[in-house]
Amino acid sequence: MKRFMFPALLVTSIAGLAFAGDCGKQSSCTDGSKSESNVKISKASYKGDKDKAAKQDIVDTAVGVGNFKTLAAALQAAGLVETLKGKGPFTVFAPTDAAFEKLGTATITELLKPENKAKLAGILTYHVVPGRVLAKDVSTMGVATVNGQRVDLVVKDGKVTIDNANVTATDVLASNGVIHVIDTVILPNDQTIVGTAVANGKFTTLAKLLQAADLVDTLNGSGPFTVFAPTDEAFAKLDKATVESLLKPENKSKLQEVLKYHVVSGRVFSDAALKAGHAKTLQGESVTIKVEQGSAKIDNAKLIATDIDTTNGVIHVVDTVLMPK
Repeated sequence: MKRFMFPALLVTSIAGLAFAGDCGKQSSCTDGSKSESNVKISKASYKGDKDKAAKQDIVDTAVGVGNFKTLAAALQAAGLVETLKGKGPFTVFAPTDAAFEKLGTATITELLKPENKAKLAGILTYHVVPGRVLAKDVSTMGVATVNGQRVDLVVKDGKVTIDNANVTATDVLASNGVIHVIDTVILPNDQTIVGTAVANGKFTTLAKLLQAADLVDTLNGSGPFTVFAPTDEAFAKLDKATVESLLKPENKSKLQEVLKYHVVSGRVFSDAALKAGHAKTLQGESVTIKVEQGSAKIDNAKLIATDIDTTNGVIHVVDTVLMPK
């Protein structure tokens, strides 16, 4: 899960990296061979009869290993057992019991409560990737999870990490997918687009305008949405009188048009955005997406950070306020 990074990323980094296919979420991205030699992780604790393991689904395989009692209990509490017993295929980055212990007993107890079922499901689905991804297929890249948010996979010096967790065993085969073992529970962003922007502290003007335009509830909704978010510095480029005018009640509809021009339906990550070349906004018009003289741009605005995950979408940060035609 990529978080806000300031000062701004170098323009060349965004153009050549943030939009470089599956490397879209990395602050650095090495090519990295996809050979087995790149991901030689010990499987000493997870050997056994592969043919037998492959006849069991992901849940039964994990239970059979014996190191995933907390994960099994969490899947049960979140109502996800039947899902991971389904056809799939799925790739599960499975935290061991020791990994869950790092969260603390109080946190685990709280997450297992019925009233926290949705939050628990969000965390667990963040550990699941659609499809069967074997160790030989892994390179440094951002990967979309069943949760909707992306995890950051990094291959370096023969080791693999996913977000802040180490992969300690790979290719534990199941009938409906594969398990890779990790030593830390990984956590998705638990805030909406608005909450994420406000918490960052560099979008106070945007937050104020969203409030004035009555769009806060919309961007706190289920979405998902993709937001090209201008920083306070971006709004400072506008004439002060322009911002003050937009904040007047009689100009509410105009303000809504401007803000909606920064929002696209769906969760569109940077690599997909560049490939598309344009995107229709909630305002109705389309923005253009391109690399121009080494800079990744949305219309005339430079992208200075990309692929910021939230519960209901993704944020890309721009250095200039976008204006509809």
